[in-house]
Amino acid sequence: MAKKENFFQGVKSEMEKTSWPTGPELVKYTTIVVFTVLFFLVFFYGLDVGIGQLIEMIK
Repeated sequence: MAKKENFFQGVKSEMEKTSWPTGPELVKYTTIVVFTVLFFLVFFYGLDVGIGQLIEMIK
């Protein structure tokens, strides 16, 4: 039982050391992640379509 208490005390101690982002920082970081994901989605979709068309031309 002491191990559980030590574990949760350690978790609480580490959570107090954590620096959480402010509201504006959170919006900024979320926006960056969403646009990055969208960019790669479009990029790889275009790559997939392009390679698919090349394969069809070769057949």
